[in-house]
Amino acid sequence: MLKPRTIEIVKATAPILEQHGEALTRHFYKRMFSHNPEVAPLFNPSNQAAGTQQKALAAAICAYAANIDNLEVLGGAVEIIAQKHASLRILPEHYPIVGANLLGSIREVLGEGATDEVLAAWAEAYGFLADILIGREGQIYKEQAAVQNGWDGFQLFRIREKVVESEVITSLYLEPVSVRGVPLFKPGQYLTVRIPHPQSGTTMRNYSISNAPGEAFFRISVKREPEGFASSWLHGQSVGTEIEVGPPCGEFFLDPRESHERPLVLISAGVGITPTLSMLQSVLRTQPGRRVIFVHGALHGRVHAFRDLVRELSRENRQLTVHFRYSEATPEDRAEQRADSEGFIDAELLEKLIPTRDCDYYFCGPKPFMTGIYHNLLKWGIPAPQVHFEFFGPKQELEKAA
Repeated sequence: MLKPRTIEIVKATAPILEQHGEALTRHFYKRMFSHNPEVAPLFNPSNQAAGTQQKALAAAICAYAANIDNLEVLGGAVEIIAQKHASLRILPEHYPIVGANLLGSIREVLGEGATDEVLAAWAEAYGFLADILIGREGQIYKEQAAVQNGWDGFQLFRIREKVVESEVITSLYLEPVSVRGVPLFKPGQYLTVRIPHPQSGTTMRNYSISNAPGEAFFRISVKREPEGFASSWLHGQSVGTEIEVGPPCGEFFLDPRESHERPLVLISAGVGITPTLSMLQSVLRTQPGRRVIFVHGALHGRVHAFRDLVRELSRENRQLTVHFRYSEATPEDRAEQRADSEGFIDAELLEKLIPTRDCDYYFCGPKPFMTGIYHNLLKWGIPAPQVHFEFFGPKQELEKAA
């Protein structure tokens, strides 16, 4: 347990850290990559350049400082971090590197405010949190290796098939090479792929699994980003290419312990369809009597992935309601009736589609879309255990926007 004086000091520094948080984390990453370049491949250079990683770390540090006397409220955040760390193969020996550079950054950025007592308190607080994360990550590694066909670390998978799903999204079907088979995963989880990088040697990215558990392959459906190194590299690979793949990770998944009596609502936009599609295919197989409402938004038909597959599923399953909405529908979209409505997914549309608000909600997509959905569910008073989302950024940012 943390000493009472440590808690007092760390909590007192919370306002200062909130004021200087991003400056501190920018300095931290610059310092760490200079002092310990060996850890650079663990970080996404695109997120570094965009500043999203610095914002996420600043938010996490501030949340930890503000709630250090009531850490139970951070339980969900700890699980998100541990899953992300496990996907990147963060090990106990990485924590002293981060700790030394974090404390050095606090001293260098805060100057006189970083007294010996403050630094000692933060060293204890960091060590306490590191022990929690190391323990949880160790459990995750053991769980991943213990499942049938599971493994530890990275293993080789081969691209057995490529399918163009839209103008921007291509699916890669990955079959195992150096392991015996594909382990069962939780629908909604993601894989980590490790690929060559000209500067850092390798780089890693997370991609949601878009097929249901129980297949002889993983399918990841990758959106090609204009400036995205990893997505461009993956789109450029041919059938037969071997790729390093980490075990399935992630805390955003369809929970098999949920009540099957409540309807399931899956809402997505853009490439956010990938985890919800896995959930949809899984629930139709495992919970055939459950009411499912699947809502997806896209700019227009040319960038809408999996449209025909989802329509086919709706024809085969009477308990499934599907609605597609385009925000920039083309004349071709209207002529072929590709979408059910036009505009953005909003509260008015959801009110029409969802007969009762007492449902389990899962949603994923771009930040403005996520903010809108989250805001509506808050207004409706949906209990927190029934709201699940995949948000690529600090959760505090989503809550603040909502």
